[in-house]
Amino acid sequence: MPVTGPTVVRRQLGRRLRKLREAAGRTEIDVENAQLASRTKVWRIETGKVPVKVPDIWALCRFYGVPQEETDSLASLASATSEQGWWEDHAGVVPTWFKLYVGMEGVASGIHIYEGGVVPGEVQTADYARALWRAAWPDLDDQAIEPNVAVRLNRQRALLGRTPPPQISILVGEGALARQVGGAAVMEAQIAHLREVDQLDHIEIKVLTFASGAHPGLTGAFRVLDFDDPEDPNVVYIEAQVGGRYLEKPAELAEYRRMLGIMNKQAVPLGEYPS
Repeated sequence: MPVTGPTVVRRQLGRRLRKLREAAGRTEIDVENAQLASRTKVWRIETGKVPVKVPDIWALCRFYGVPQEETDSLASLASATSEQGWWEDHAGVVPTWFKLYVGMEGVASGIHIYEGGVVPGEVQTADYARALWRAAWPDLDDQAIEPNVAVRLNRQRALLGRTPPPQISILVGEGALARQVGGAAVMEAQIAHLREVDQLDHIEIKVLTFASGAHPGLTGAFRVLDFDDPEDPNVVYIEAQVGGRYLEKPAELAEYRRMLGIMNKQAVPLGEYPS
């Protein structure tokens, strides 16, 4: 049975509403002129960025000429989009732009991760995460840093503690393991943690060594999320310092899978990587 959640439901509902709007020959401007929603709100609803209120469903469906039975079905979906994820308890810490990704990560059936210069947040130790925050924000005191570390650990627990768990493959650059983030003791514990996680049946960690030379991932880190439900498209996620980009087009996904294929052939299993 496919894993579901409020984020996935929002995306499914948004796609259905967009198809209904297009089938009715309506544009976002038409919806705005009818004083039902602004163009921005229509876009945010149709891309699954926000929960949808049931009254909005009723109003939009009337405008699109949707039969009552289908309207009721969509209204039921809308009620599920307001469910909260664990990250809502950290509203002041988790950036708004990151919440969509965390929601999708929490229901993905497969997660493929590439990070070249840093250990992925999904498998960082608390001390490693803390050291990264101190390096990025040297003016922050511990009181300001600790909530961010807690979010990272809660995210890990939510992801790794799922039943059934997602299949996770991690490609990490050797530079991430060689760089002494937080000092030798912190890195020793971090690498030991990676080796422990690598023993789990649903997680595979591989290393792109310096000796392996150039590879497609040198252009930057990315993640590919897979979903069981064919109605919920797989997605590539690329994160920047203050935002994230989502790619869903078949050609875009194919390109990143091609890159993963090359990189996986070059990488060595973590178990074969010397300490």
